Amino acid sequence: MTWSLPRKRLYLVYSAIAGIVITVALLLPDNARALQLPTMQIGLGETSNPKQISTLIEILLVFTILSIAPAILLMMTCFTRLIVAFSFLKKALGTQTTPPNQVLVGLSLFLTLFIMTPVFNKINTNAVKPYLAEKISAEDAMSAGLKPLRGFMFKQTRQKDLALFMSIAKLKKPQNMSEVPTTVLIPAFMISELKTAFQIGFVLFLPFLVIDMVVSSVLLSMGMMMLPPVMISLPFKLLLFVLVDGWQLIVGSLIKSFGA
Repeated sequence: MTWSLPRKRLYLVYSAIAGIVITVALLLPDNARALQLPTMQIGLGETSNPKQISTLIEILLVFTILSIAPAILLMMTCFTRLIVAFSFLKKALGTQTTPPNQVLVGLSLFLTLFIMTPVFNKINTNAVKPYLAEKISAEDAMSAGLKPLRGFMFKQTRQKDLALFMSIAKLKKPQNMSEVPTTVLIPAFMISELKTAFQIGFVLFLPFLVIDMVVSSVLLSMGMMMLPPVMISLPFKLLLFVLVDGWQLIVGSLIKSFGA
């Protein structure tokens, strides 16, 4: 019987594997030849210790918070204003892929941590540490942790946006900030941040728009209508941005806009 070359190689591989398995099985002692696979059982049982139940609830809460952490980062911090402003800057410069989106997101994330550090410190001091030390309950910790975050959002939220969602929710006019529900404050804070970010984007566009108009007018007067103005204006935009130290100017202005 004739064997083709691939089939011969396959037969040799199978033979080698079988030989190794048989040799190892023979060398093992009798009590180790019977391989035992681990098993895992999940079930519900009764307990008389309330701490076991509270521990399970804490684990579920931790996983829940981790699942909604990106939404919390986007909706309740300064991340939205930063990333939108940087996106407008990228469009104004006319650079298609520079800097990459990953770099802008990373810069916005670390600036968010820098700006929100005082708020996070208050949450850690007033809510997390007392709760871990079992000095306050979970409800009190949640209330104490929301106060610094609500204070930050109130400072950045416009009264008109807050009144809009209060009227949509058909709620009475609040007498103080504590009467404003968090479910109303968060969307009002979001649209206020978007409006502020668009205003910053408009200001960023103006100097680069002037450069584009000047370059287009010069090219048109020289009769070079087939030459794309973007190719000529881009080096001048980059030169202007570098000369005025654009990153320091923009990042510093964004941080100061939060009152930091």
